[in-house]
Amino acid sequence: MRYFFHISYKGTKYNGWQRHPDVSTVQDTIEKALSKILKTGIFITGCGRTDTGVHASQYFFHTDIDHDWSFDLPERLNQNLPDDIAVFDIVPVEETASARFDAIERTYDYFIHPLKDPFLCDISSLYTLQNLDYDKIKSALNLLPFYTDYRGFCKSPNRVESTRCEIKSATLYIESIGGRLRFQFTANRFLSRMIRILIRRLLLVGLNKLSLNEFESYFLNNHTSQIIIPAYPEGLYLSNIKYPFLNIPTKSSFFEMLIGNGTSWKQV
Repeated sequence: MRYFFHISYKGTKYNGWQRHPDVSTVQDTIEKALSKILKTGIFITGCGRTDTGVHASQYFFHTDIDHDWSFDLPERLNQNLPDDIAVFDIVPVEETASARFDAIERTYDYFIHPLKDPFLCDISSLYTLQNLDYDKIKSALNLLPFYTDYRGFCKSPNRVESTRCEIKSATLYIESIGGRLRFQFTANRFLSRMIRILIRRLLLVGLNKLSLNEFESYFLNNHTSQIIIPAYPEGLYLSNIKYPFLNIPTKSSFFEMLIGNGTSWKQV
């Protein structure tokens, strides 16, 4: 029987989602806990990869479990996982359902705080930026849905079969109290470090260090710079994944607290 697991995690202590030898990853941590509880080797497939230090307020993975269990598996799994990984739901699905390939829409949020704050240091990115031109950033964001080839915003474009992505929305919000920023992107898929590369260049646009024409040239020329500097990972969250057969709101109360009730954020 195939199951989708609905989870969230704080990525600060992990070398990303994907299993790698000799380092701690979210995937490896969950596989070890599931295998211990179910007393058999369990291998899981995630809805995507996140980099070192990146978080997921909503994430899905699937796995096949051949036998029933007579206990509360989500509760047992939460007891065996570290505090920075939480399991919310286990949903039975069709045998061919894929957490990775069946996802039709993914949303990421990126948080920036402008003043040093010890309580935000690993959940938001510190950029002490002044006099950002928000109108220019908005103009750059408005370009994104008109282009589908994001080769110029991919860390390793030659390692993927396709660099095409369909961005459905790209939005900047400003917090009225505190001056925090939140970027939100929704697309069918994203490339390696694509959002963090976008964020870095959008900030350069806002600082008038990169013109709109230069920003757009990354699409027009499919140009990949030899040196690519992504934005910091701490502020990035995979926040929503939708499937044709499954659309569950995030259950992370922390993420809801981070964005507040919405009234303090103003869309640019």
